[in-house]
Amino acid sequence: MTIDRIESNKAPEPVGLYPHARKIGNLLFLSGVGPRERGTKKIPGVELTEDGIIISYDIEAQCHSVFRNVKYILEDAGSSWQNIVDVTVYLTNMKDDFPIYNKLWAEYFKDNLPCRTTLEINCLPTPIGIELKVIATI
Repeated sequence: MTIDRIESNKAPEPVGLYPHARKIGNLLFLSGVGPRERGTKKIPGVELTEDGIIISYDIEAQCHSVFRNVKYILEDAGSSWQNIVDVTVYLTNMKDDFPIYNKLWAEYFKDNLPCRTTLEINCLPTPIGIELKVIATI
């Protein structure tokens, strides 16, 4: 069985040596997707010091951006938002960010209810507050 690597030309470049996604059969496995923008280190809703320390962040802006990036990868792989079957969500501040993220989740997923696991972790590889790990069908 062939395992294809998927590289999106719209989603942000990976921060390490990994593809945006891998396709095997009719399943699509996305690498962790954050809210960064392609071609830049800019993170929507994040204000940093010159040393890269977070001054402030807007989790709502990050959620919109991460959902958009997932959509880009799905579409470039020949899938769609409606084909998402499982999502693992990593938040760096569950107490403050979960209510906003959960409200936005309900808006984005009102027509498709994938399985979901939400975890709090102490940090991510870049100064972001949310990252998604997605499994979809094609």
